[in-house]
Amino acid sequence: MHLLTEVKTMLQACIQCGTCSGSCPNGFAMDFTPRHLWRLVAMDQTDEIFASQTFMLCSSCYYCTLRCPRGLPLTDAMAALKRAAESSGVRVHRKDLLFYNCFMESVRRHGRVREMEFMTLYFTGRKNPLLPFRFAGLGLKLMARGKVSLQVPTRGSRKLDPLFNKVREMEAQSIQSSNR
Repeated sequence: MHLLTEVKTMLQACIQCGTCSGSCPNGFAMDFTPRHLWRLVAMDQTDEIFASQTFMLCSSCYYCTLRCPRGLPLTDAMAALKRAAESSGVRVHRKDLLFYNCFMESVRRHGRVREMEFMTLYFTGRKNPLLPFRFAGLGLKLMARGKVSLQVPTRGSRKLDPLFNKVREMEAQSIQSSNR
């Protein structure tokens, strides 16, 4: 099964108009515009795609999907690229995926991100005991301004567990159907 098959199917009707790139609030930070990324997908340029930061910078705002004149699921295509990078073990994106997974774990537990818990999960996952010290000054400034509160990590209410489980189930079904 080729890594890009699912994404290529989603983008078959792309006319390379560039509306997605013009709509993207993170486009300024991307190494390829979304339009360029879709062209690379069409040309099976897997190495270039997975060396790129573009799909990892997608914030899932859905602007591109809402504005696409062909009605393509562009945000879903970006998510599929993230899943493909994770499943294939692309090393360059491990930190990004860890960041995303820790963020979502905090949201799953509490219905919103708890910054201290999120940072604790992330720094623990990075397995570098000195890394938090690089951010200590910023953390203290944010705490002094009331932007980050010191909360004891808890298991949370876990009210969102059914929602997160359903999403995982739907993603697994999507992957299985694209493998056929």
